Amino acid sequence: MQLKPKNWTGLVAGLIILLIAGGLLWTFTQRNAVTATVSNLNLRQGPGLNYTVTHKVKKNSRLTILNEKNNWYHVRDSQNHFGWVASWLVDHPGHLKTVTNLAEATIVLDPGHGGSDSGALSIDQKHDEKTYTLELAQRVAKALRAKGAHVIMTRSTDATVSLADRPALANDHQANAFISFHFDSSPTDNLASGTTTYYYHRRSSYALAQAINGEMNDLPLINRGIRFGNFEVIRDNSRPALLLEMGYINTKKDFNDIHSAVYQQAVANRVVRGLTHYFQTQH
Repeated sequence: MQLKPKNWTGLVAGLIILLIAGGLLWTFTQRNAVTATVSNLNLRQGPGLNYTVTHKVKKNSRLTILNEKNNWYHVRDSQNHFGWVASWLVDHPGHLKTVTNLAEATIVLDPGHGGSDSGALSIDQKHDEKTYTLELAQRVAKALRAKGAHVIMTRSTDATVSLADRPALANDHQANAFISFHFDSSPTDNLASGTTTYYYHRRSSYALAQAINGEMNDLPLINRGIRFGNFEVIRDNSRPALLLEMGYINTKKDFNDIHSAVYQQAVANRVVRGLTHYFQTQH
């Protein structure tokens, strides 16, 4: 009996197809992998806090993104549990393009308050915080653009912008940094003084806080250092994000600097230097 030759060509072609499919699957999984950054991360039925929790996953668990909506990820865990998780509660390094200089960076600047939200009142009760946050952010934007950075403003006029829309802008544009500008206010006039750098997500934002805050020591106002801050614009932000309080608007000494063009420009120059150092040290 004559044996028919094996169809080696077909076998080889099949193996190649399997290898390519496996490689594509591995690439998809790696690029769409996130890690839970909190203990007992909730998987929910839908993309929002009002949806029912269906399962909890442990901290550092690996999840695969299947879909994305309104800053929420539809994911699958290693045990084939499915659900929606908040994007700001997982680490997603694959979505953050590594840049090494300002000319490659996209930076979102957020002048705090605006429109119907005036913010805190100044020591003379005549000036609103929203006015000076916009002035300061515009100076920072100009200085950054001069270095070639792509700058996006959450507002460029005296407009009302919701708190939720501010981090969403950074998330949607996959910004390399987000900085929100504010001026502090104490319960009693002339009670406090100085600047403070706030972060929320230590893993993604603390290095940025160190770089920016390290440039603030020679300003006229005392540097109160880096602190954790539970503010929505940085809490709901999946990008490296800071909130800067650049003086107490209801303290006379601080307000003299806050409304000064010289002080605002000095802050802008230091933010640019801090960002420059931050990107140069990224790998």
